[in-house]
Amino acid sequence: MRTRSILTVALILLAAAAVPAFAQETESAVPELSAFHEVIYPIWHTAYPDKDTAMLKSLVPQVDELAAKVFAAKLPGILRDKQAKWDAGLAEFRKSVEAYGAAAKGADDKAMLDAAELLHAKYEALVRTMRPVLMEMDAFHKVLYVVFHTHLPAKDWAAVRAAAPDLEAKAEAIVPAKLSTRLQPRAEAFAKAAGELAKAAKVLAGLGEKADGAAVERAVLELHTRYQELEKIFD
Repeated sequence: MRTRSILTVALILLAAAAVPAFAQETESAVPELSAFHEVIYPIWHTAYPDKDTAMLKSLVPQVDELAAKVFAAKLPGILRDKQAKWDAGLAEFRKSVEAYGAAAKGADDKAMLDAAELLHAKYEALVRTMRPVLMEMDAFHKVLYVVFHTHLPAKDWAAVRAAAPDLEAKAEAIVPAKLSTRLQPRAEAFAKAAGELAKAAKVLAGLGEKADGAAVERAVLELHTRYQELEKIFD
């Protein structure tokens, strides 16, 4: 009896521990990348505009420490479709970190300032690669990720049906979303793809309890495809 109680408690603890871990998988963020802002901020907003090369050089240890954590970072599951872009951006960021360290060893003030500017540019480029285009798309993707990577493989049709209304609501919220000025040339394609996504979400949500697993699976796959097409507009 005691052994059974111990096993039950252990299973409960394991399940509880898995909840935050899975939650991290659906967060569109890389904590190590965010943490690097601690050093890029004084570089870009204080030392660079003041042309304080001594301060820029003094920040090398912090740059190296925080950059090493970025290099070792693993993308959460929801961002793994951006792995290739992350790898390419990370390679450029690594070069800028190395250039910053090399410039700090010399006496050329212009080279030091140029290295700081490059480091900032490559960091911002990497951040943009990971940042969701729209918060509405990110909110939809968080729900779709769980459905597609957890409920669908497990053939948990009840869980899929339970998530369907939320998917429909979040897909509909994407349709009227406003693109930034930079992305306005893609507005027409965005509107069309967002409309198709909303239609696919409506189909899934409209499936009754009598719909068999195959029908639910087809609807989820169609919805996933429509979301991928929406994302491609911003590649």
